[in-house]
Amino acid sequence: MAITNVGVIGCGLMGSGIVQVAAQAGFQVLFVEANDELVRRALARLGETLEGLVVKGRLDAKTKDATLARIAGTPHLEDLKSSDLVVEAMTENQALKNETFAKLDKICPPHAILASNTSSCNVTAMAAATGRPAQVLGLHFFNPVPLMKLVEVVRTILSGDDTVQAATEWVRAVGKTPVQTKDATAFIVNRLLVPYLLDAIRVYEGGLASLEDIDAAMKLGCGYPMGPFTLLDLVGLDTALYVAEVMFEEFREPRYAPPPLLKRMVMAGQLGRKTGRGFYSYRH
Repeated sequence: MAITNVGVIGCGLMGSGIVQVAAQAGFQVLFVEANDELVRRALARLGETLEGLVVKGRLDAKTKDATLARIAGTPHLEDLKSSDLVVEAMTENQALKNETFAKLDKICPPHAILASNTSSCNVTAMAAATGRPAQVLGLHFFNPVPLMKLVEVVRTILSGDDTVQAATEWVRAVGKTPVQTKDATAFIVNRLLVPYLLDAIRVYEGGLASLEDIDAAMKLGCGYPMGPFTLLDLVGLDTALYVAEVMFEEFREPRYAPPPLLKRMVMAGQLGRKTGRGFYSYRH
């Protein structure tokens, strides 16, 4: 199936990145936001981001203009009626996602593929909420989307071979590297990454070493691009806590249980870079 028109639901941090890479790759993209004001802001941010690439010499002005011409926004889910592929990038709320997929099933053409960018919700439940479960799967992009090359293609027990193949080809078409994974909580990357991050917090809580020395040890000893606490602050401690709680609820294994320090930092509003304070301070 040829994918030409792409819909994206939500144009926040992840959604805007998906919109950008799809439009840069030549696809017509229509994104949905909650109201006209959020649509306007999202379009303005996308324009500023692409202009920034021009200033840095990573994009020429002609390509920027062509990319922006392929992007449109709407506050109406019904406007996705011509989409060949819809990628949902809303907040991590299972009930809301299930409800949205049920609506998309009625709005989108019969051939359309419905995908979720979820990192922790149940894709099978979203598929079961539709009348086209074989055409539903996960496409888990990583932040920041324009820079990160990986996309986890998440296959449920209901996903059809043609759907998985078409989605995988589209991932390659937008310049990303697809990896296949089953629909099991946290998929590949977070299943391995989250316990590592939680163990780093436990090591620090236990007084084994300082934040700085743990980060330096993992960077220099393992060749990681950044240490666990720098990464936690970048991801957001609230996000890390949420994913850990979902994983613990699913598997009931101690290694997925959020450490007390993580819970208390989130309670205190110390969420990382986005609040100016996490494990490190970003206020200058």
